[in-house]
Amino acid sequence: MATMYPRASSTGATPSEEMNGTGNLMDFLDEPFPDVGTYEDFHTIDWLREKSRDTDRHRKITTKSKESYWELIKSLLDAWSGWVVMLLIGMLTGTLAGVIDLAVDWMTDLKEGVCLSALYYSREQCCWTSNETTFDDRDKCPQWQKWAELMTGHSEGAGAYVLNYFLYVLWALLFSFLAVSLVRVFAPYACGSGIPEIKTILSGFIIRGYLGKWTLLIKTVTLVLAVSSGLSLGKEGPLVHVACCCGNLFCSLFSKYSKNEGKRREVLSAAAAAGVSVAFGAPIGGVLFSLEEVSYYFPLKTLWRSFFAALVAAFTLRAINPFGNSRLVLFYVEYHTPWYMAELVPFILLGVFGGLWGALFIRGNIAWCRRRKTTLLGKYPVLEVIVITGITAVLAFPNPYTRRSTSELISELFNDCGALESSQLCDYVNNPNMSRPVDDIPDRPAGPGVYSALWQLALALIFKIVITIFTFGMKIPSGLFIPSMAVGAIAGRIVGIAVEQMAYHHHDWIIFKNWCRPGADCVTPGLYAMVGAAACLGGVTRMTVSLVVIMFELTGGLEYIVPLMAAAVTSKWVADAFGKEGIYESHIQLNGYPYLDVRDEFTHRTLATDVMRPRRSEPPLAVLTQDSTTVEDVETLIKDTDYNGFPVVVSRESERLIGFVQRRELTVAIKTARQKQDGVVSSSVVYFTEDNPQVAEACDPQPLKLRRILNLSPFTVTDHTPMETVVDIFRKLGLRQCLVTRSGRLLGIITKKDVLRHMAQMMNQDPESIMFN
Repeated sequence: MATMYPRASSTGATPSEEMNGTGNLMDFLDEPFPDVGTYEDFHTIDWLREKSRDTDRHRKITTKSKESYWELIKSLLDAWSGWVVMLLIGMLTGTLAGVIDLAVDWMTDLKEGVCLSALYYSREQCCWTSNETTFDDRDKCPQWQKWAELMTGHSEGAGAYVLNYFLYVLWALLFSFLAVSLVRVFAPYACGSGIPEIKTILSGFIIRGYLGKWTLLIKTVTLVLAVSSGLSLGKEGPLVHVACCCGNLFCSLFSKYSKNEGKRREVLSAAAAAGVSVAFGAPIGGVLFSLEEVSYYFPLKTLWRSFFAALVAAFTLRAINPFGNSRLVLFYVEYHTPWYMAELVPFILLGVFGGLWGALFIRGNIAWCRRRKTTLLGKYPVLEVIVITGITAVLAFPNPYTRRSTSELISELFNDCGALESSQLCDYVNNPNMSRPVDDIPDRPAGPGVYSALWQLALALIFKIVITIFTFGMKIPSGLFIPSMAVGAIAGRIVGIAVEQMAYHHHDWIIFKNWCRPGADCVTPGLYAMVGAAACLGGVTRMTVSLVVIMFELTGGLEYIVPLMAAAVTSKWVADAFGKEGIYESHIQLNGYPYLDVRDEFTHRTLATDVMRPRRSEPPLAVLTQDSTTVEDVETLIKDTDYNGFPVVVSRESERLIGFVQRRELTVAIKTARQKQDGVVSSSVVYFTEDNPQVAEACDPQPLKLRRILNLSPFTVTDHTPMETVVDIFRKLGLRQCLVTRSGRLLGIITKKDVLRHMAQMMNQDPESIMFN
């Protein structure tokens, strides 16, 4: 028998074990199974197990590091690998963001005209390099020509306007068609914002391919096309997806992260921070966004690494300098007057508007997306994108505030009116006797340009509110930050001008008397636009702390934190009155992802026995016994059921719980045993016991011992445990399933899906909407 089992003695087996043919039972298990520990697509990871595996790996490395210098060097490299990954993520994310910014600027301007001196220059770059641009006509330069002027030689007149209009719509349709076609053919996961899915992935869900190389490439290209088409969407949300794709890419280079789904999610949390850092030029806001909005598990170590990744990403973007202003921020502002206590009233009203807009947008958008999923509309994504783009372009062109890119619009709305501004919004009636410093211009009566701009802004506001509801969620990359900020900035600027004119014409009113004297610069309309933008973004996403930090990093307006905080908190309160979920949580619910939100409260008085499976009307629980189940029984059970794992009991009569075994590991173990271990056949008995089984006779089939894959400490609760406690355990420990026992006897099982369905049922929602495990 010793020759039959040549490796038995090397494992320390006794001669009697060799004679019984059991000395090699663990031989094929000495090395890790291929694929054991990995998870199937659309399943949830086991956080406790991943944490335990990482602790074991770390302990092994620490022990080995004391054996030799080479092992010590390897342990140091392992310790530094996290920082190296962060460096690589920051550099690649910053580079991609810079390229996207430059490409969007050029392609957005391409819809209106072209630079003759260099085709790859945007309008602004073209006029920078021109020596013939005058101060009065600084928006025009001979090198930049609109399409009508280039084709017909005429820049004015009805014919030129119609031709420019037609080509604007044509370019928009071409860009959006290319975007939706590339997404549809090469990377279906590259559509949408990506943040709902990132939140779900960070909570422990597996979506294979969502952070893959193809998704990264196609999302980067189609994001440029989608934003350039002029649709009411932004690039900020998708940049978080792009950054997480970069994080996933670099995780595959280090086994520490590629083989542990829990550690991988720590890297992805930091990558999300880097994405927001380059999206807004807000490194600290990015870290807080990852902590407050997207991350599920965020230890202190991840906080430091997120900070480092955001720093490197911001530094890389600053080195590329896509905005050409030597600043990292997108909408730098410089206001010359402080805000006054009385202004908190309009700021809070803007917060109320932001909350109402957020509630309206979420309800409207979710209703439209549900219609898209349940009707024929969902079968024609290309047609939907083309139609929405056509409507957007046709309605946007006549209004100068909707024709330009949304980022340019927000930048103009945030601006303070200085002496050098040529915008319609700054067309005030000047006092010819005024002799004041350029930076301190007093409040003045509005001129015809301001009133004209107000009408155009009011129309732009209605247009943006309606079209954004239908745009977000189409099968192209689409962010929500910039459109939401645009809605708020337009509303804020209108309110700001109204307050400014009231203060000018009625400075003797009691509300203005104490702080606004005639001839003083009292009200800054740009500040109201900034507060409105924060309010609307907060109403849609329900962000608070990270939102305020992002806004002051975005604009450089550090002294205006209190107005921003007042608006953000008010918008959250108002929006929460209509529904607790933000737009991302609503889309997670719509898609049926198993996301257990930490912020949800469970106050119902139900017990574990009310939720566990099997119910009275269902067949008994599928279990394995410790020493009486054959390989054939196990394979039949795996074939006939789709459970993620099976409890192991002493016997079917006693049902005393021993442990839990994962379906995937059981499948791989049996397959590997059949290939590597002689004598394992369908009638072989599977053992989960500690002692090696005895083979009664030589003719009996070789037994198969699988104790190594058995989880001996599965999480258990009693049948009278309150569901409030069970929900808390699932949230805080990231469990996949929990076994229900009474006095050590197995009664049933509760999975994450069961918990989510029970919570939905308690809130009078459809429990069948939770589709995944």
